[in-house]
Amino acid sequence: MFQKRPVNPVRVHHPIPPGSEAPFAEPGLQHGFDAIIAPMVSLAEQGLRHIIRVAFDGTHGAHFQSLLQKTLETLENKGYTVLVMGTNSFVNTSEKLRRHFRQNITDNRSFGYFTEGTIEDYFRPYAKHESSISMTDVIEANQTPGFPTFIITFGPGAYWLGEGKFDITYFLDVSREYQQAEYKQGLLNFGFSWNRDDVEKYKISLFVEWPIFETYRKKILDYVHYYIDMNQPSEPVLTTTYTLRQMILNVAKAPMRVKPFFAPGVWGGQFLKEFADLPENWANCAWSFEPIAPENSIILEYEDKQIELPFLTVMHYEHPSILGERLVKLFGDYFPIRFDYLDTINGSNLSVQVHPKQEYVRNQFNEFMTQQESYYIMEKKGDTTVYLGLTEQCTKERFYEGVQTAQETGVPIQLTDYVNAYAAEKGELYLIPTGTVHASGKGNLVLEISSTTWWFTFKIYDYLRKGLDGKPRPINIDHAFENIDFYKKSAWVEENLIPIPTLLLAQGDNEEYVLGQRDDLLFYVHRVHLHNTWKDNTEDEMVMYNLVEGEQVRIVSCVDESIFVEFSYAESYILPASFGEYKIINLGNKPCKLIKAGVSKAWDVSLLET
Repeated sequence: MFQKRPVNPVRVHHPIPPGSEAPFAEPGLQHGFDAIIAPMVSLAEQGLRHIIRVAFDGTHGAHFQSLLQKTLETLENKGYTVLVMGTNSFVNTSEKLRRHFRQNITDNRSFGYFTEGTIEDYFRPYAKHESSISMTDVIEANQTPGFPTFIITFGPGAYWLGEGKFDITYFLDVSREYQQAEYKQGLLNFGFSWNRDDVEKYKISLFVEWPIFETYRKKILDYVHYYIDMNQPSEPVLTTTYTLRQMILNVAKAPMRVKPFFAPGVWGGQFLKEFADLPENWANCAWSFEPIAPENSIILEYEDKQIELPFLTVMHYEHPSILGERLVKLFGDYFPIRFDYLDTINGSNLSVQVHPKQEYVRNQFNEFMTQQESYYIMEKKGDTTVYLGLTEQCTKERFYEGVQTAQETGVPIQLTDYVNAYAAEKGELYLIPTGTVHASGKGNLVLEISSTTWWFTFKIYDYLRKGLDGKPRPINIDHAFENIDFYKKSAWVEENLIPIPTLLLAQGDNEEYVLGQRDDLLFYVHRVHLHNTWKDNTEDEMVMYNLVEGEQVRIVSCVDESIFVEFSYAESYILPASFGEYKIINLGNKPCKLIKAGVSKAWDVSLLET
């Protein structure tokens, strides 16, 4: 059965200590509010401090209120005075934030410009000073001789606001998946009093909120005592940041699988919804991300307890072990390859689209990496199509006039007058460098193997559809036509973008084929045909696998056979660079096929350069 909550075991042969920095820390993972509050009570019972300063910092969307309520109830029942100060009291007004980030939010419905701002941009100019004065005034007005008083600063930015001058510090964290679910339930962007719609919420998150707060998390996490997984608000999970760091160190040495992130869409199909047992009330499932590193979280298990954290945090700490020396020089701590599914089985066509060139995406959007893609047809139903490149008779002028007129008049165009339609075949790979017009037709389950960006899709034509929100879907004709390669027509596409598999290596009955590789794609795509056992080596570079045919396989370390993972059809695993020599063993009764992907050995362009 497909695992929607894959667990990554912390394989240690000795208990992980809680570290010496966190006051009154318990080892391992602790569940529930009482575990979070216990260190505060213990510190108060020492009687050594008249004032105890506490910070509840964390990610926007984490349920600060439930923790605050439980804390107040417990501490006040024990007779302590508790004074509370929220960071939102020192945040700029919504109107000022919109003005301040105007160039990042932009007027475009879909696209913004990635901010290079910091946490300070959210707060009033003298917020730290105002906070210090407020705290002093509160303390002086609430003196309780001989009995400790708690001063709790809570909300995103609490540690920064108090300049780290706290006796106990906590970081409450949630995944992007959780946060986006909260947005759909009415959560607004941090500091904002209104949003136009869910599209704007995501846009502000992507271009402003996440760049600032995820950088902030990386900056302060080592200085915080406790980390709290708040993805299940009624059952938080606590650990020390030292313990978290040790768990990450351990799991990053073995194959890892992130938690899949599913989402419906206007063109979505029914295959993934049924296969992954998604909620009945979903109309469809369009996407499954596994992995798109910034979007996914990862579940760690230690001593039969689990904690969920953003995969970005794992990458922050362990990117040298995961990526390897060469890839770190090229990408830093950025995970460069993504797998995701596009499901149009019993759905409809994707929009006709193009992805921007590297220089364009940098200049126009301050984006780190452009979106290079490939489509692998994993399943299909009936006669299906992949749209790729332009017809020989297509001209820039005719194509532009056709899609523009359709938008203005509401009269559909004959798409195949402009765009090639190829019969899709199961197991075939279609390469999609930037500037290539493309789309999946209905009836396909596509495994996308791509570079790790996902938002910069310029829609050229979308069949005049409305989105799930009932609004017209954004079309990006002008951006698109700045990036389309009009030389990529039928003959060129068939020679360059629909490669024939070539045998790379054989081991007995087992074979590895090169499916696709180009100088203008940073990734390679291979396929392993597995009858029994295949032996390989990461050679100090990250490798990714997805089981595209067959029942189940095991990947096991040749150095230490106690380190292994088993996974089934449609599941993906990351093998860290440090994993070294490994075997893949077919556990099923039929031959298997695995997609293998990584960064092309020929790719030497560092995207760290601006």
